[in-house]
Amino acid sequence: VKKLGIVAVSNALPQDITCLAADRMLIFASYDNILHAFARNKEVVHTYEGHKARIHLLQPFGDHVISVDVDNVLIVWNIQSEEEYLQMDFDKATFAVSAVLHPSTYLNKILLGSEQGSLQLWNIRSNKLLYSFPGWHLAVTTLEQAPAVDVVAVGLVSGHIIVHNIKFDETLMKFQQDWGPITAISFRTDGHPVMAAGSPIGHIALWDLEEKKLMCQMQDAHSTAIAGMSFVPGEPLLITNGADNAIRVWIFDGPGGTGRVLRSRMGHSAPPTKIRYHGQNGEQILSAGQDGTLQSFSTVHEKFNKSLGRGSINKKKSKKKGLKLDTMALPPITVFASEVAHQSDWDSIVACHQGYITCTTWNYQKTSMGAHKLRPEEFSKHKPIDICATVIDITSCGNFAVIGLSTGQVDVYNMQSGIHRGRYGKERAHEGAIRGVAVDGLNQLVITAGSEGLIKFWKFKTKDLVYSTELLSSPSGILLHRDSGILGIAFDDFSISVLDIETRKIVRTFSGHHGRINDMTFSPDGRWLITSSMDCTIKTWDLPSGCLIDCFLVDSAAVSLTMSPTGDFLASTHVDDLGIYLWSNRSLFSLVSLRPLPADYEPSMVTRPSTCPVQDVDVAGDEETCDEMIEYVSPEQLGEQLVTLSSLPESRWKNLLSLDVIKKKNKPREPPKVPKSAPFFIPTVPGLIPRYIAPEEENDTQSKVVNLGVLAQKSDFYIHLEEALSTNEYAAPLNLLKSLGPSNIEIELRGLAPEGGGSVEVMLSFLRMIGMMLNKKYNFELAQAYLALFLKLHLKILSSEPNLLEEVSRLSTQLEETWIHLRALFNQSLCVLTYMKSALL
Repeated sequence: VKKLGIVAVSNALPQDITCLAADRMLIFASYDNILHAFARNKEVVHTYEGHKARIHLLQPFGDHVISVDVDNVLIVWNIQSEEEYLQMDFDKATFAVSAVLHPSTYLNKILLGSEQGSLQLWNIRSNKLLYSFPGWHLAVTTLEQAPAVDVVAVGLVSGHIIVHNIKFDETLMKFQQDWGPITAISFRTDGHPVMAAGSPIGHIALWDLEEKKLMCQMQDAHSTAIAGMSFVPGEPLLITNGADNAIRVWIFDGPGGTGRVLRSRMGHSAPPTKIRYHGQNGEQILSAGQDGTLQSFSTVHEKFNKSLGRGSINKKKSKKKGLKLDTMALPPITVFASEVAHQSDWDSIVACHQGYITCTTWNYQKTSMGAHKLRPEEFSKHKPIDICATVIDITSCGNFAVIGLSTGQVDVYNMQSGIHRGRYGKERAHEGAIRGVAVDGLNQLVITAGSEGLIKFWKFKTKDLVYSTELLSSPSGILLHRDSGILGIAFDDFSISVLDIETRKIVRTFSGHHGRINDMTFSPDGRWLITSSMDCTIKTWDLPSGCLIDCFLVDSAAVSLTMSPTGDFLASTHVDDLGIYLWSNRSLFSLVSLRPLPADYEPSMVTRPSTCPVQDVDVAGDEETCDEMIEYVSPEQLGEQLVTLSSLPESRWKNLLSLDVIKKKNKPREPPKVPKSAPFFIPTVPGLIPRYIAPEEENDTQSKVVNLGVLAQKSDFYIHLEEALSTNEYAAPLNLLKSLGPSNIEIELRGLAPEGGGSVEVMLSFLRMIGMMLNKKYNFELAQAYLALFLKLHLKILSSEPNLLEEVSRLSTQLEETWIHLRALFNQSLCVLTYMKSALL
């Protein structure tokens, strides 16, 4: 209550909750004929089943809870054991229970009110009727305990409130309201003798119990019936709620005892029809509803929500008349556009109203309707019946609004002054009604779509027609992604086209919806187009690949969609639903397959997001595809005709020719000296003067002659090359060579020559391995490096062996062919790059 923020959200029940009550430990909620008890406002801990009809009254009662259904059956439940303690059936004709109350200090007793007007006091423990009050022959709607013991307030269907002493059965005072049945009663407990009573039309009356008169009225506290009201114990705060989807906290600190709104949380009282993100931070969603209001919802916290109010023809007259008699109220908003540039200077939102020619401006900073009414001058004196504004757009600079009418006219207005700044076309822009209008990001072009099937491009400033193209079908709406210059067009035949405004050509066409397309939205990078349709599907189209990459069903068709400018959420509103639903973009925080969906893909039904955390059903299925994607390994060579390099680091092959230089550089100037280990007891020469024995010079007996037997052993690489002479399989020696470092490679290649313990046949085998690498065109840079080192080491032997000379000449022509082809490609690319960098395009 202090901040009116959500403290906790319980798990969801299968159906809508119809009845609610609470004691100090548990919260009781019922739907249909089943009663549940929530602990810690989180999980259901008890379920009570036994009623045959819908429960409509609940009363916690110590260790028990009392429930009454519409068939007039009262059951007392034991809270812990979930068993029936007592069941009482009442005859509907004589006593139909309509209110339940446990009078304060009355042990084991409950007071029941009936539709016939009589009241009964029962002892639940002994199941006895203690007393029957004759009543006032009018149905009792509510019972409320007064702060005084034995005193109860009884609300009647006629609008009377009876303050009655049940101990002596006498009426203390009687009040009457003219607004219909009493819906709720509450007493102030902070020292002021005040009683508040609610009505079905949203007014609250405050009665002074000392003076026994009406203290003040709070008219239009809610736009619908007051559903519940309660004074905070010991404080001048009243909490009310109603069916208008609002909860309000009123504080009574002003003169005359009247209350003012201290805090409130509200949504739309009728389903929203259009939603759009406002600004670039992705934190505010503007929403227009069928209740005629324009509201801003925050995706961060409810405290940032604000209502811009209802549209009105004349604000002053509207305020005088009040909500119920307001003839000045504008019809609901159908389309709106907003821009944050200059929003602190003048109005930043412009809106069309249902069946209405005048467009209104709204100020986001002041959270109210703006100063201007935008409509053509010829209709300023009389309002046409059959002409209305259909589409709207606002320029990215926030200076101009472009409005399309059902007659085919397209007008431009200044947002700061509201002055008409021109019209496109001589009389009108299109023959048919305007179905869409869009302004590009630089105020160069205006794009209009008409119901006759034409899309026209106009110069924004001069109002001249630049280009016109005919579409295959009549468009139902257009949407422009300003950053990329891509225009999405929805058609009456349920197909979607994407038009590039630079080339003015249709670049993509999508079909797959089986109902009218309600709304479209682009992802911030312009790669995805997300559409919603009356066939209850929401589809995501990938524009680069031209494929459908995501599709899911919802139980109620999405009326409007909008994607966050930061790309983290997709917001949607649905048919006959008051909420705005947020869907998270899973590609931001997990690996998601963006493969095209098959043609026969059957979308699965997805439950709409709720405030309570629900585990998504299809998460497990997606994880499998993610694993598949992780396991994908790129092939060693994409195509045989492509020259492919190895993935080895440069240090493995680049310095093979200059190894001797590197070794010379890294050679230490002096060989490292090993310190001699001193003996523990230093020996001395025998004699009078103690002297130490001089250390003996060690004879270096280690032979420096290399053992040729060691070199005579054949290496693995050598053996593999020998085998390859007969098998012609060179993969094994190549892989072995790839795993070695530069020094080891040099040792292996030196060992191929006859003086190093090798043979001419093995040298021939090595040259054939290089030839195989050049043929297959992979490990291309390794082939060059290995061959260069081989030629450097064994040039003398090659010139004296005709077999090797023949193989080398064959390799030379092969190398030349490959290099000439590569060089031509390199030069071509370099030429284009140089031109792009230097030419004045």
